[in-house]
Amino acid sequence: MSASPTFDRRLWYGLPLAMLAALLVFEPSRLDFAISNLFYVQGQGFIGRHNDFLEDVLHDRAKQLVIAVGVLAIIGFLLSLLPTRLRPLRRTLGYLVLAMALSTSFVTPLKKITQMHCPWSLEEYGGVEHFSPLLGPRAVSVEKPGNCWPGGHAAAGFALFALFFALRDRCPRSAKVALVTAMTLGTLFSLVRMLQGAHFLSHNLWTAALCWLIGLGLYDLMLYQPASSPVSDPVADPS
Repeated sequence: MSASPTFDRRLWYGLPLAMLAALLVFEPSRLDFAISNLFYVQGQGFIGRHNDFLEDVLHDRAKQLVIAVGVLAIIGFLLSLLPTRLRPLRRTLGYLVLAMALSTSFVTPLKKITQMHCPWSLEEYGGVEHFSPLLGPRAVSVEKPGNCWPGGHAAAGFALFALFFALRDRCPRSAKVALVTAMTLGTLFSLVRMLQGAHFLSHNLWTAALCWLIGLGLYDLMLYQPASSPVSDPVADPS
């Protein structure tokens, strides 16, 4: 296995970490509300809340497409454990399975911990709950605890950052396509849920940065081969 293309860790780690730091230091609720106000009609609700196309196609069907990619990665990894043509790709496929799994599974535990409400549940948008910022005291729930931070649907799209890293060393052109695809789907999924009143912008920015850091960190640990180090790939050895 040849050496990996170099990358600047200060940039690749630094930018998402700087964005997360900014979200912590400069509380984003004013921007969140300003953007969500664009999607809300007084007396009618969020413009995408009951849109069949957004819910059935861009929410349910689109997420199923990403799940299919994950299932194919799992099947490929299992086949790579056997003496098949996929055996030399065992490490890469194992990385892809692990990175995609972690990029989606971190969402639910954080939702349970933070208990932030969706925009559609807030009194500003016709709901009954009081808004409280991520690091502020949590307002007492009127009906039930919130379950809306970070953005779960956005994670389905941004989880494909893992595909970019999996392809980066072997197929640079395909990796660029995967990166654009992940950015496009993650952004589209984020917008869909914002139109529906399910998330604020900052919820999805957190998701994007965390998915990138998970994919990058695992790539750095599992796949990256610096030119200065001995290059070997034990999984490519059929013995």
